[in-house]
Amino acid sequence: MKIKLKNLGALKQAEFTIGDLTLICGCNNTGKTYATYALFGFLSTWRRMFPIKINEDKIEQLLADGVIRLDIQEYVQKSEQIVVKGCQAYTQQLPKIFAAQAERFKTTKFQVILDIKNISLKSKFDLKMRAANAELFSLTKSEESTDLVVTLLVNKEKVTIPTDVLKRIISDALKDIIFAQFFPRPFIASAERTGAAIFRKELNFARNRLLEEMGQADKNIDPMELLFKDYDDYALPIKTNVEFTRQLETLVKKISFIAENHSDILADFADIIGGEYTVTRNDELYYVPKGKRVKLSMDESSSAVRSLLDIGFYLRHEAQQGDLLMVDEPELNLHPENQRRVARLFARLVNLGIKVFITTHSDYIIKELNTLIMLNHDKPHLKRIAQEEGYRAEELLSSEKIKVYIAEEVPIILEGKSRRTKCQTLTLADISSELGIEARSFDSTIETMNRIQEAIVWGEE
Repeated sequence: MKIKLKNLGALKQAEFTIGDLTLICGCNNTGKTYATYALFGFLSTWRRMFPIKINEDKIEQLLADGVIRLDIQEYVQKSEQIVVKGCQAYTQQLPKIFAAQAERFKTTKFQVILDIKNISLKSKFDLKMRAANAELFSLTKSEESTDLVVTLLVNKEKVTIPTDVLKRIISDALKDIIFAQFFPRPFIASAERTGAAIFRKELNFARNRLLEEMGQADKNIDPMELLFKDYDDYALPIKTNVEFTRQLETLVKKISFIAENHSDILADFADIIGGEYTVTRNDELYYVPKGKRVKLSMDESSSAVRSLLDIGFYLRHEAQQGDLLMVDEPELNLHPENQRRVARLFARLVNLGIKVFITTHSDYIIKELNTLIMLNHDKPHLKRIAQEEGYRAEELLSSEKIKVYIAEEVPIILEGKSRRTKCQTLTLADISSELGIEARSFDSTIETMNRIQEAIVWGEE
């Protein structure tokens, strides 16, 4: 999946491809977070944006005969148009995604480029819709078939199903069958995540107050508009973090595939934070330091503990293979050693089938990823180094899995132009299996610091 951007924040024109591990590096105010938030917003809303319409005659046939068969290939043939229109619709929603003035996105363009030829219809699909403990209808597709079969499971005389509901559910099923294979389920930890952890109690109190207002509100007022009115000033990723933090009591009832099958990853994570998170029956969130009989609230805990809170609960309770874990500045508040360990954690997740997307200012993270790339060779001395330094085979990375982009100002050819123009963009960095990532965004700063220190030490004659 390739993303193309035009006039988005600082980015004049840019494109990037999602790898198994994707990194965006660069100085402050160069467009890294804009690209990240735009991608997250798209992956969170594409089902609503993509226009797949179900004809009225199909619904009438379903209600009359109790079953219809839809040829999925007919919609696959229109997939390119569906993606284009969906991206246009999403671009119109960017002011809401960023909680910013529409004027800022007047000339913005967001595009997704898919390899339509690689659409696979070999997966099964099975969905049953229920209401009041009764199954209303089912949507099924076998691995061999290219038909979506919709079947009523109740007597249409006894239950009335609104046609718009039928259309929407059938449309969403088609979208999932055709496009979900390209679009991973996103989870984001924004740079503002530490604040959501501290003020969790206040957020719950504010939500309860809003619920009381809803009960007393005019019936003509949209309850969802009232419910989210306090969050209108925040971008979608921040809202998502707030909601995730609020719902921890419910979340802890779930178990991720990592908790079920890879508990050693959770043990490594516990070592990074030096303890564990816990949520009590009274919905109280605490951090319990390893080996100590004390429970600390989030405002009593270190900033590193708060910074990794979302990731910790995601790993234990939410993670699914095929996800896209997005972390804005994973190095927040972390000691360099823990930055290295987080890089190794990300590598393990990539090798388990979770895609990872990060923005970073950390030279430590880049260098540790370089080590994981460079050690991934069948050479005796590299195996010896890996063993001596405590690296495991499941942490090593193939350079082919990684995409690294530098947010910088360089001469490029703008769309519709013939000459190069110097502007803000994303430049694909070179990655070598022998030398790792060429992250010149950090190299120039490090070289400057080294030059100054050498002058200080050796400059006096």
